[in-house]
Amino acid sequence: MTHTKDMLAEELRRVGLSNMADRAATGYYHDFLSPLDFPEMALLDELRGEIEKCIEPSRQTEMMRLSMRCMTGEFDATAEESEDWAKSPEGQETFGKLLGEGKMSVNAVRKIIEK
Repeated sequence: MTHTKDMLAEELRRVGLSNMADRAATGYYHDFLSPLDFPEMALLDELRGEIEKCIEPSRQTEMMRLSMRCMTGEFDATAEESEDWAKSPEGQETFGKLLGEGKMSVNAVRKIIEK
């Protein structure tokens, strides 16, 4: 299965936003891989800026469509990507900080989320 960061990068390239696509391919706009606190907001803000700068109506329309797809969650992290992050050292550290506990299993995280 294709990672959502790669799906987003492909779509950004399709509408001619190669610089944003390059960042997307590194996970810059991804829910769990991004160094940003609110990667989706940054993505949408940058897309809006590109739409405003664009003078080609058909390309502008394609960028607006992509923006709407982002807003509806099409490129949000999948459950599998979420679980991978929860198992990662960063995920474990984050849960430990949030819950004041040591290493947590994915099942323990699921139980907390399901409550």
